[in-house]
Amino acid sequence: MKAFQKPLTAGEEKEYLKRWKTGEAEARDVLIERNMRLVAHVSKKYNGDGRDLDDLISIGTIGLIKAVNTFDPDKNSKLATYAAKCIDNEILMSLRLEKKYGKEVSLYDPIGTDKEGNMISLVDVVETGEREVVEQVQLSQEIQEMYAAYEACLKDKEKLVIRLRYGLFGNREYTQREIAKQLGISRSYVSRIEKAALLKMRAGMEC
Repeated sequence: MKAFQKPLTAGEEKEYLKRWKTGEAEARDVLIERNMRLVAHVSKKYNGDGRDLDDLISIGTIGLIKAVNTFDPDKNSKLATYAAKCIDNEILMSLRLEKKYGKEVSLYDPIGTDKEGNMISLVDVVETGEREVVEQVQLSQEIQEMYAAYEACLKDKEKLVIRLRYGLFGNREYTQREIAKQLGISRSYVSRIEKAALLKMRAGMEC
């Protein structure tokens, strides 16, 4: 596990929160980077039963990003306290999904929310059915956001796995076993890559 930067002092955190609330993206990045120790600390609680700590930290980081994005100093006492809950919830949600769907990730796994706050899945942004014109326009926007998150949030191997699994860009859909054979890795490793990638896409679409 990599070494993380030291946490911010109370004064530094207050200053960076103030700058982030005025829209300074660099301040947001600092708040995330300097709280990565907290992500590692929370992740270690779930580092059992063969779970990979780096995978847990990746998932927990999504929770930290959400915490920084939504933290309100006027309503919440400390960022660390609020972030720890968000990180914990993100990891627990991922583990519940893993338990619920077993070895395979479903097309119905949540990857984001629409403008009304309703959860949407890959199948929601792929299928059009007989939607009205307004809904079709909204769907088109959601598809664009999905592809934008795909391009911006995923590493090359994650992009390849998601592209093959869900038939993006005109490809046919492949099973995890077929992908594992193509890449020369285990099916369980493909599953972990897929789940982490979907979580990253969901976080990207929510930002």
